[in-house]
Amino acid sequence: MKKKSFLRKYPTFAFFLLLAVLIVLAAVFAPVVTGGVSPTEGNLTNAVMPPGKDHIFGTDKLGRDIFTRVIYGARTSLTSAFTVVAIIFSAGTLLGILAGYFGGLVDTVIMRISDMMIAFPGLVLAIAIAGILGPSVKNAIIAISLVSWTKYARLARSLVLKIRNRDFVAAAIVTGSKTPYMLWKYMLPNTITTLIITAATDIGSMMLELASLSFLGFGAKAPTPEWGLMLNEGRAYMQSAPWLMVFPGLAIFIVVVVFNMLGDSLRDILDPRDE
Repeated sequence: MKKKSFLRKYPTFAFFLLLAVLIVLAAVFAPVVTGGVSPTEGNLTNAVMPPGKDHIFGTDKLGRDIFTRVIYGARTSLTSAFTVVAIIFSAGTLLGILAGYFGGLVDTVIMRISDMMIAFPGLVLAIAIAGILGPSVKNAIIAISLVSWTKYARLARSLVLKIRNRDFVAAAIVTGSKTPYMLWKYMLPNTITTLIITAATDIGSMMLELASLSFLGFGAKAPTPEWGLMLNEGRAYMQSAPWLMVFPGLAIFIVVVVFNMLGDSLRDILDPRDE
C-alpha cells in the first residue's frame, strides 16, 4: 500500500525513474540488447547503409552498426557522467563543509581557488585542461571535474554557514563534541539533501559537457563508441547520410531529458520547503 501510494503521489518521479533504469539496464546488458554484435568491428561492404531491416539505425563509414554503437555508447556516456558527478559531489561537498565550518584561512584558501576556477567559462577551461592532458575519456573526466566542483563547494559552504552559529551547534561544541563528529553529525546532514538534488540534476549537463569534449576531439578516441565522438564522425556525412548524426544526437537528447526530469522530480520529493 505504501509503495502504491508513493507512486500515486509522485507519478512523474516514478515514470522518469523507470526510464532511467531502462536506460541503465540497456547499457549494462548491451551485448544482449545488440545480439552480440561488436560495436568496433565493421564491414566495408556495408558502409554507409541507410536504416533498414538488417541495420535499423543504418551503418557508418566503416560498416559498423549504428544501433550497436549507440547502445554501447550509453555505457561510455553514462559511466563518464556518473563518475564526474560522483567526483565533484564528493570533493565539492567536503571542501565546502570545511570552508564553512572552520572559516578563516581555510575558508579563504578554498574560496579563492574556487573564484579562480569560475573566472573562466567552464567548458573553455575544460578544453584547455583536456588539451594539455591529451584526448581520452579519462582526461575528459578529469578536466570536467576540475572546473565543476566549485558549485558544490560554494553551495555546501553557504548551507553550513546558515547553521554554524546555531544554538544546538554551540551546545554540542561546549559539551565536548570533536570536530569529526560535528562535521558528520551536524554539518553533513544539513547539506546533503540539497547537494543530492543538485547532483541528480547535474547528470544530464555533465553528459552534455563530456559529449562536447568528445565532439571537439578532446574526449573519447576512435573506435570507442561514444555519442559525442559519433556526432563528430558523422558530421562529414550530414547531408548524404544524416542518420550518422540523428541517432547519436537523439540518444543524447533523450538521456539528458530523462535525467534532468528525474532530478527535478527528485527535488519535489526531497525539498523540505515543500513539506
